[in-house]
Amino acid sequence: MKKVTFMCTAFRDGFQSVYGARVFTDDFLPAIEAARHAGIDYFEAGGGARFQSLYFYCNEDAFDMMDAFREKAGPDANLQTLARGVNVVGLESQSSDIVRLHAQLFKKHGITTIRNFDALNDVNNLIHSGRCIVEAGLKHQVCVTLMELPPGCEGAHDPDFYEKTLRDILDAGIPYDSVCFKDASGTAVPSKVHETIKRARQILPEGTFIHFHTHETAGISVQANLAALDAGADAIDLSLAPCSGGTCQPDALVMWHALRGSGYDLDIDIDKVRDAEEVFKECMEDYFLPPEATAVEPLIPWSPMPGGALTANTQMLRDNGIMDRYPEMIRSMSEVVRKGGFGTSVTPVSQFYFQQAFNNVMFGPWERIAEPYGQMVLGYFGKTPVPPDPEVVKIASEQLGLEPTDQPPLERNDADPTKGVEAARSQLKEAGLEETDENIFIAAACKEKGIAFLKGEGDVGVRKVSKRDDQVAVPTEGPVAYKVTVAGRTFALTVDGDAVTVDGQRYDVALEASGAAPAQASGGGSGQDVRAEMPGRVIRLVASTGAVVKEGDALLILEAMKMEMQITSPYGGTVQSIPVAQGDQVAGGDVLAIIG
Repeated sequence: MKKVTFMCTAFRDGFQSVYGARVFTDDFLPAIEAARHAGIDYFEAGGGARFQSLYFYCNEDAFDMMDAFREKAGPDANLQTLARGVNVVGLESQSSDIVRLHAQLFKKHGITTIRNFDALNDVNNLIHSGRCIVEAGLKHQVCVTLMELPPGCEGAHDPDFYEKTLRDILDAGIPYDSVCFKDASGTAVPSKVHETIKRARQILPEGTFIHFHTHETAGISVQANLAALDAGADAIDLSLAPCSGGTCQPDALVMWHALRGSGYDLDIDIDKVRDAEEVFKECMEDYFLPPEATAVEPLIPWSPMPGGALTANTQMLRDNGIMDRYPEMIRSMSEVVRKGGFGTSVTPVSQFYFQQAFNNVMFGPWERIAEPYGQMVLGYFGKTPVPPDPEVVKIASEQLGLEPTDQPPLERNDADPTKGVEAARSQLKEAGLEETDENIFIAAACKEKGIAFLKGEGDVGVRKVSKRDDQVAVPTEGPVAYKVTVAGRTFALTVDGDAVTVDGQRYDVALEASGAAPAQASGGGSGQDVRAEMPGRVIRLVASTGAVVKEGDALLILEAMKMEMQITSPYGGTVQSIPVAQGDQVAGGDVLAIIG
């Protein structure tokens, strides 16, 4: 009987895949303790989107979370986090010193192992980050990222491509303790998984620990896990209810059952694991469970959205009252992937894909290039597996004002004065904040939102279920989103003070005891309104009242769907007023500035 090692992903990938990574630390600590008592000693304990989400949505410190996790898991547990090569734990690539600081701080705060991947499978993005991880005294699990291309596509993401990537890792001399094959979208065909890992077992030194990661999103995770084990994998990733199945990993109970009589054994006390799941369910009972998080999506192979990004995006769509447009965006993903160079659909690339699909739906196909997607096809995140569509490259270059590049991201970032430790120190000093290593990293990884958290101005956007009406999902602060069905038609409705947004259209209404600021109205007079084209949050004001601006000058920065959008003046004149402030949530059609 072969003993199968598994990592419990419930408290990172589970949270990210089911709740959009928005979970308060104190709420789940009893579940970690219960899992430990059930004999589980290998946990995913952070990284990925869970790092930023704690600052963005929970108003909590990720380093405090890791410390608390270590305390509950015990001194001997293997605590693993997820890193994105030169992007570490953000969507933006970082400089060499920030990549090094990431590893040092995660070691300091109780982490044992870092799983490290590059979504483009550009091995150059793994060299420095891998060395930093090992030099910090951590175990390095180096990754090859997998997915299935949309039907009809070819040119990458087959066993030959993965074998080449693995050989490139070995040739680069990247130090590692184990190797992972990571399929974040759960789309890799089991036969390809088997062939890929079989080849890896032949290539790698004898005794190399091989780990396989997948999701249930496409409904084939158990079969893919079995294929990986049969090919020689040593470990798989499993989760615990209520953060299992659907967009997440299969449940440990499900996999235990699937392995019965197979010659494989998870080596767990199944009754104790069942008890631990009951504790976990109780911990999470008042969190809003998105219906899409629990479902297998048959169309995912055509539009490979990973589980860890899917609910993060649907939560943001709900926040902005445009959840009704989600099916269109998912359908648009297929074309975006086809033309984007076949980077693996895993964060950050999956987010780039979705942002561009979002823009294609909201503004028209290829009318507005999402900046990160455009930077990717232009080479600013590294080399894509195949060349992107030339017409998309041309459009991106024109809209972003950037030329295609083959300069390594790390080299470019090291030369950028706005990045790195010293740039972060300057941000902290300007804000009057202490210049600790932790604060430096928070500022670098989370930018304005990180600074806002450190100043005590962070937002909370965790969705919990009202005990008075368990059918209504209510965020702890900010706009309240509903689904309203009238005469068989369903509308996405968001209430924010005296403003109601229905399917993206804003209306001013009279609501009693709203407790929120009234909607901003036009200043009237001779000035011309500059209005928001879509919902979002104001993250930075560029211009001020009284400033003289030319056509195209920046007025403010609006964030929506993790994209920063520069709002520019459509005409020259004087800024009569800016009726919004940093941190304000605005709806489509809201007045952002008045130009006279």
